[in-house]
Amino acid sequence: MLMHPDLLLAQAKERRRELIAEADRERLLTIAFRARRGKKAPAVRGQPTGTLASCEPSAAVPAR
Repeated sequence: MLMHPDLLLAQAKERRRELIAEADRERLLTIAFRARRGKKAPAVRGQPTGTLASCEPSAAVPAR
């Protein structure tokens, strides 16, 4: 049985969306479980993670 190319493309895009959604759920669950156990969540770009000043040009305040 042959499938129409548009149908194949739609199925491929839907599967890709499913995989991305699954990865997002897994990432969020991992962060939530770590937070419940008291471990640090992974660093987020643009947010300080420690006491050192950032290397980004927007950081004009020295570390405290």
